[in-house]
Amino acid sequence: MTLSLITEVEREQLLANGRARAAGQALDPLPVVRLFTPDAHAVWLLTELDPTDEDTAYGLCDVGIGMPALGAVRLSELASIVGPLKRPVTRDLYFRAARTLSEYMRLAYLNGSIMD
Repeated sequence: MTLSLITEVEREQLLANGRARAAGQALDPLPVVRLFTPDAHAVWLLTELDPTDEDTAYGLCDVGIGMPALGAVRLSELASIVGPLKRPVTRDLYFRAARTLSEYMRLAYLNGSIMD
């Protein structure tokens, strides 16, 4: 588990959301964590972790090319990414979700990037 990207509290909330989705519950949760590249324009708003492997996260992904999309990403792969100035993916310490995932997605599609 890549705990440097998420806290234990975030991990537990991500797993709870993942368990709810796996149980068939319809979800439109608030994103739990925002990850980003400090020296590029990539952003990930994560809402859940797959409870069977705890490395696959789901959320809104924006790699900085104007095409944000919902999808899955592996935390271990995010931990290996560095931007052009060799700065790693970082957790936004001050992020507090202001809207649900579907609303972030709607705004991201309209604007071509995730809006904070």
